[in-house]
Amino acid sequence: MERWQEAWQLRSKYFRPQIGFARPNRTSAISLTGNHCALHCAHCNGHYLRGMVDIRDADATGMTSCLISGGCDQRGRVPVTAHLAQIQALRPGRLLNWHVGFIAENDLCAIAPYVDIISFDFVGDNETIREVYGLDYTVDDYLRTYQLLRRHAKVVPHLTIGLHGGKIRGEYHALHLLKAVGLDALVLLVFIPTPETRYAHCQPPFLDEVTDFLLTARLILPDTPLYLGCMRPGGRYRRELDRLAVRAGVNKIVNPAPAAIQEAKDLSLAIQWETECCVIQRS
Repeated sequence: MERWQEAWQLRSKYFRPQIGFARPNRTSAISLTGNHCALHCAHCNGHYLRGMVDIRDADATGMTSCLISGGCDQRGRVPVTAHLAQIQALRPGRLLNWHVGFIAENDLCAIAPYVDIISFDFVGDNETIREVYGLDYTVDDYLRTYQLLRRHAKVVPHLTIGLHGGKIRGEYHALHLLKAVGLDALVLLVFIPTPETRYAHCQPPFLDEVTDFLLTARLILPDTPLYLGCMRPGGRYRRELDRLAVRAGVNKIVNPAPAAIQEAKDLSLAIQWETECCVIQRS
């Protein structure tokens, strides 16, 4: 109970009594690679690409922003420069949030005119990098790429709690690394057992492990906006997680469960509804 009280006191000290709830129905999620990804990651295996629009068919009419993403090659790179003409056509009047994976500086400079923000998945454990992604990289490689990205654009790191098949492996280390080098905000996700993946029969991390991590993130990063992103288990798990996330001091939740909305009201938080990716800020 003491940690909950401390986390809430810090939230109250550094932030206004308000919370963002995002339903990103005005952000078009676009894949630069269609359904293809060379990595076949243990937690995804290309599953989430199926819900995105192929860049060759992209029509963002009525949308105010786009998520530019896609599958990776065997070195963990999204082919960000492959469709710049189409990206240029989507650009007018829209903010663009990019998932770029590992990227060379020349490619980063090439897309810079079309970048408003970059979302970067950060991992804090070498074994998880090899086991989940099959990449011959280390945490230091992730850190170097993150720092490279920050030299050219605003970057919001993403941490998936329980990425290693539902086990907490390196997430706390990642928190401390990010605090040391600096961050503007942090998106927290939670591992989802997904059909047709190597981790399909794993379980999500225990709810108390996730809430403990949320509390630790608030305590370690007292003045950093914390967002609970769209990737997290559904059903009863989400209902309870979302409610507790509000109490733990997060600043924004994507597609919140009704219990979270009620918790925010009970805590006298003013609710701000948003219609885009959680990392997109217009104010």
